Amino acid sequence: QIEEYLMEYYGVDQVLWVSDGIVGDDTDGHIDDTVRFVNSDTVIAMVEPKKSDENHEVLDKNLKELSQMRLISGKQLTIVELPMPDPVIIDEFRAPGSYANFYISNAGVLVPTFDCPQDKIALDLLGQLFTDRPVIGLSAKKIIWGQGSFHCLTQQEPQGN
Repeated sequence: QIEEYLMEYYGVDQVLWVSDGIVGDDTDGHIDDTVRFVNSDTVIAMVEPKKSDENHEVLDKNLKELSQMRLISGKQLTIVELPMPDPVIIDEFRAPGSYANFYISNAGVLVPTFDCPQDKIALDLLGQLFTDRPVIGLSAKKIIWGQGSFHCLTQQEPQGN
């Protein structure tokens, strides 16, 4: 029932669901921290290679779910795995640091970075996917305390009455 509403409201033909979000996400699982479409049949999926990390199981489950999904055409999604950054801890709280919270503009793609080795991997992978515009990494360590990054910061604000 909710899928029908979402499809009608947004004018889309299909809604895809994954189970959970990352630790520190105060929204109980915003998709812009875990999975993002980069074109009509390709998604980046955040993965946590360290099995001891509390995000590993959730992201592994999401990856398995994505691998079973089909588009309306019957085609399987192309999935590009993107590693999670090192944990960002602020006042003993784990902030929801994720490269998936990038912002796509006409002039480029702004990617949050977290001053860790995975930054380069993320920027290189996203650069291979967005060949029509520059991919620019900007430190998000100061803004992630607000529990979001560039995609979250650039959301629309409804017009008031």
